Amino acid sequence: MKNQLVADIFRGIAELLEIKGDNPFRIRAYLRAADTIEAFKDDVEDYSTGGRLQDIPGIGSDLAGKIKEIIDTGKCAHYDELKKAVPVGVVAMLDIPSVGPKTAKLFFDELHIKSQDELKEAAQAGRLLGLPGIKQKTVDNILKGIELLQKGKERMDLLAATAVAGPIISAIEGIKGVSAVSVAGSLRRMKESVRDIDILAASKDPKKVSDSFVGLPQVKRVLAEGETKSSILTKDDAQVDLRVVEPASYGAALLYSTGSKNHNIRLRSIAIKKGLKINEYGVFDKHGRRLVSKTEEDIYRCLGLDFIAPELREDAGEIEAAAAHRLPELIELGDIRGDLHAHTNYSDGKATIEAMAQEALRLGYGYICLTDHSESLKVANGLDLARLKEKRRELDRVNKKFKDLKLLFGSEVEIDSEGNIDYKDSILAGFDVVVAAIHSGFKQSKRQLTKRVIRACKNKFVHVIAHPTGKLWPTREAYDIDLKEVFKVARETNTALEINAHPYRLDLSDALSRQAKDNLVNLVINTDSHAAAHLSYMKFGVGLARRAWLEKGDVLNTLKLAQLLKRIKK
Repeated sequence: MKNQLVADIFRGIAELLEIKGDNPFRIRAYLRAADTIEAFKDDVEDYSTGGRLQDIPGIGSDLAGKIKEIIDTGKCAHYDELKKAVPVGVVAMLDIPSVGPKTAKLFFDELHIKSQDELKEAAQAGRLLGLPGIKQKTVDNILKGIELLQKGKERMDLLAATAVAGPIISAIEGIKGVSAVSVAGSLRRMKESVRDIDILAASKDPKKVSDSFVGLPQVKRVLAEGETKSSILTKDDAQVDLRVVEPASYGAALLYSTGSKNHNIRLRSIAIKKGLKINEYGVFDKHGRRLVSKTEEDIYRCLGLDFIAPELREDAGEIEAAAAHRLPELIELGDIRGDLHAHTNYSDGKATIEAMAQEALRLGYGYICLTDHSESLKVANGLDLARLKEKRRELDRVNKKFKDLKLLFGSEVEIDSEGNIDYKDSILAGFDVVVAAIHSGFKQSKRQLTKRVIRACKNKFVHVIAHPTGKLWPTREAYDIDLKEVFKVARETNTALEINAHPYRLDLSDALSRQAKDNLVNLVINTDSHAAAHLSYMKFGVGLARRAWLEKGDVLNTLKLAQLLKRIKK
C-alpha cells in the first residue's frame, strides 16, 4: 500500500506551503487529505487504477491527479518544486521540537536563518528574543530540542543498530572458516541506544575475515584496517568495529568486548583475589598458564560465579547475586503470550485488523488487544462512537476466523489535562482492556502530571498506563512525574504500568522498571505497534525487561488469557 507515501508527501507540501506563507485554506486541504489517505482502510492504489480517487471523501480532481502521480512515479513534481524554493536547512528546522512551519518561516524571514546550527547560534546569542511570540522559555525549549537532536545523531536506537548489524553478522557467518560470530558491546547488553556497533568473530584466518568485512557493500568508508581489528563507516553513517580472534579464546574475548567496563573491572578484581589474571584471551594462573577461555560460562565458573546474562552486566549487583547463586531467572521472548497495545488503520495504524491478527498468530501469540486511539486525539484519528461500533463488528467477524488467537477489544484512551478519561463509563465497560495515556500537556508541573496519572489509575475501567514517562527518542525527554507516588497508587489499584517496547520509547526505562518490580507493581510489555511488522519490536521490550532483572512472573502478558483477564480486573 502506498497510502503512507501519499500522506507523507502531502504533509511535506503543507509544511513547505506554510513556510512560504501560502493560502491557509490550501495548507489545510493538504493536511486533511494526508489524514484521510493515512486513515483510509483500502489501498489507494486500487482506487487510482480504477479511476475512483475522487470517490474518497475530500479528494477533488487536483489532489487526485497528484495522488496518481505519486502512485505511478513515487514522486510529486509540485513537492519537488517547493523543496527547491525553500532552503533545505529551513525544512530541517522542523525536526526541532517547538519549531513549527510558522516559526521556521519567522526565523528565515527576519534573521535569514537557514540551518539548525545557525538557529542554535542565534538562540545562544539572544537574537531570537524580541521576535513576535518568542520569549525566553521558547528559546530555552529550542536549545534543548537542538541538543536532543544532536545527541540522537551521535547515537543509534536499537532498531537502527540491529538493522545495521544483522546483515553484517549474516555476511560474516557466511565466510568459510568463521566458527562463531556475535555482536558485542552495548548492543549485546541491549542498552537503549548505542554509539557504535561491536562485532566479534572467531577464525583461524583473521585476515580473510577482515578483508571480507572491509569489502562489504554496506561500506561507505574504511576507518581502520588490520589483520585482527578493522573499522568501517556504513552508508547509514554507523560505525562498525570488527575484532577477529582465534576460536580458543572466543569466550574470553566475547566477555571482554561485551562489557560493561565496570563489570569487567569487578571481574578482574575477583580474579586478582584468587591469584589469577583475566583478560581478553582467558583466565590465567600465576604461572601464566591459561585455565579457561573458550566460553563465557567457563570463565564465570572459574571465578566462582554463576553465568551472568549480558543484559545484567552493569555492576548493579549482578556480581554479588552470581556469587550467592541468587541471580533472577530472566524473562525470555518466548515467555510472551500476547500484546496488549497495538493500533490498526481504524485510528493511526497502517494495517487492518486481520493483518495484525495474522502477524500475531505468526509470532505464536494466544491473544492481541487492538487499542486504537480514543475520540479526543484527533491528530491520531481517534474513534468516535460510530467508528468504535464499526471496529467492534469487524473485530468480531475476524475473531471467528482464528481458532488459536483471541482478538481483544481495547482502546488507548486519553488522559486529559485534569486526569479525566475519554469515553463515558458505559463505553469503557465494554472494552476487554483499557490502556490510558498522556499525549499532551507534557510541560505541566510535576504535581499536575502526577495527579493526572494517579487519577487515571484510580479509574476502575483503566487496566494499563501506557508509556508512563512520555519520553520519545530523540526529541522528547521524560516528563517530570513523581513515580514513587504513581507506583504506590498503581499497586493499590492493581493498575499495570507499561514497558513500551517501541525502540523510540522504551518506557518505562530499565532502571524504573526495576523500581516498579521492587514496589510490587504489575508490569506489561507492549509494542505500541502501528503496523504489523512493529509487533516484532517485542524483543526490544524483553531486552529492557531483562536489564531490569524481571522474571516471567513479573510480566502480566506471560500469562494465558484467562489468567491475564482475571489479574487485571479491579
